[in-house]
Amino acid sequence: MVRPRPLFEVPAGLVDAFGAAGRGWVAGLPALAERCLERWALTPDGPVANGAVALVLPVRRADGTAAVLKLQPVDEETRGEPLALRAWDGAGAVRLLEHDPGSGSMLLERLDAGRSLGSVPNVTQALRLLSERLAQLTAVPAPAGLPRLADIAADLLRRVPAAVAAADQATGRLLTRCAGALADVLPDGAGDRLLHWDLHYDNVLAPLPDGEQRAGWLAIDPKPLAGDPAFELLPALHNRWDEAVAGGDVDRAVLRRFDLMTEVLGLDRPRAAAWTQARVLQNLLWESESDAPTTAAHPAPHRRVAEILTHHRR
Repeated sequence: MVRPRPLFEVPAGLVDAFGAAGRGWVAGLPALAERCLERWALTPDGPVANGAVALVLPVRRADGTAAVLKLQPVDEETRGEPLALRAWDGAGAVRLLEHDPGSGSMLLERLDAGRSLGSVPNVTQALRLLSERLAQLTAVPAPAGLPRLADIAADLLRRVPAAVAAADQATGRLLTRCAGALADVLPDGAGDRLLHWDLHYDNVLAPLPDGEQRAGWLAIDPKPLAGDPAFELLPALHNRWDEAVAGGDVDRAVLRRFDLMTEVLGLDRPRAAAWTQARVLQNLLWESESDAPTTAAHPAPHRRVAEILTHHRR
């Protein structure tokens, strides 16, 4: 008996990302896609692509509308995505068309994957567009069922002593300062807005040129939680870092980004600086608990952002 050819080959990058532990899930992706095609009357319309943990297949709906089928495992990081997309309902974010709770499969409107804010030449223009989108998204109250920043923040503070004990001296000082900033603002509350949690330039795409009329640029791939919008600033502050360095005055470049974002979002500057340092704290703890932590001798941009905001906090 001749086996039918699978619908596609899973991209090597996705196979590598899951490794041996996720081999079964990855192997089942073509069959899962086939089931979704049948369930939602879809036709494949281009080669597959992948993100860090998701496979994306361009498709056409029965009426000819362009869409994408997104397949990803359901876990703590991904389970909130459909909740957030439903809450935004296409206002500032990609529109959710269909969702299968059992498998986590989603049918999304198709955007222009070749045009992100990362491709906008002027970083200030790109940052303003991103900030306007962020203000729109975080104006929405978080639906029930999402992780809460208050709980995440408390867990960060719990993990700090062990990380400081294992860190080099400079990293230990930075961990302590960032933890202190978080401890200062946490008693005033961690917010209840719907946060994207990963809004960087490449996660904001343009609509298709020949698609329906949509308002501006649209966010994709949220890792949503309920919290304070000030926790959202860090990705845009340290992404496109080469452009911050190129001007010769990194402090000024970072502060200009910070000022623009806090102005557009209407945030209190000291509180925004503290929550941004809390986001750096999260990154530092991830590094310290990984197999290959970043040290003060090999600094990452988020460390520099934290130092700048510490010295210019006002």
